[in-house]
Amino acid sequence: MFLRGTAGPWGWLTLLLVACAAWASEITFELPDNAKQCFYEEIVQGTKCTLEFQVITGGHYDVDCRLEGPDGAVLYKEMKKQYDSFTFTASRNGTYKFCFSNEFSTFTHKTVYFDFQVGEDPPLFPSENRATALTQMESACVSIHEALKSVIDYQTHFRLREAQGRSRAEDLNTRVAYWSIGEAIILLVVSIGQVFLLKSFFSDKRTTTTHVAS
Repeated sequence: MFLRGTAGPWGWLTLLLVACAAWASEITFELPDNAKQCFYEEIVQGTKCTLEFQVITGGHYDVDCRLEGPDGAVLYKEMKKQYDSFTFTASRNGTYKFCFSNEFSTFTHKTVYFDFQVGEDPPLFPSENRATALTQMESACVSIHEALKSVIDYQTHFRLREAQGRSRAEDLNTRVAYWSIGEAIILLVVSIGQVFLLKSFFSDKRTTTTHVAS
């Protein structure tokens, strides 16, 4: 997989992340405001692929996603989605492109996770597709393998939810802290204003009494 985008200085960070995780199909990257990031994958005709993505942090947790075939035909397009999954079968050989865009956002950058699966996992045993039935031991191994893959998928989704929940909690905590500081400043200003106001009342009384006595 290789990428190209208009993410400015963050593009090098994304490139580093891809380089470190090129053996895997799962990538988490930063998408700055007013930026677009594209990824490319060479796919053979007839291969079944699945693109799944989720916005972890930033703004309203939404992003634009677009998937194009080698001929430029749009296979998938969604605007301001928080998460989604799309499965397709490659209709021809070539380079498929999918892009994530945050160009509609002016101030907030996003953290985006995506999992792009190309093809199916190879069989656990080289002779798994043979005509004869699997032994009891082989069947048990296959069942355990499938169960472990499901566990990994669940763990990934729970980690994403935990990261998103932590981001929301930290954002809420920051807002509450700012609100508390603002309330404290307002109370301080009001208290000082009341002191000066009361002092002015007593000062006016003293001046009036002095004039009457003289």
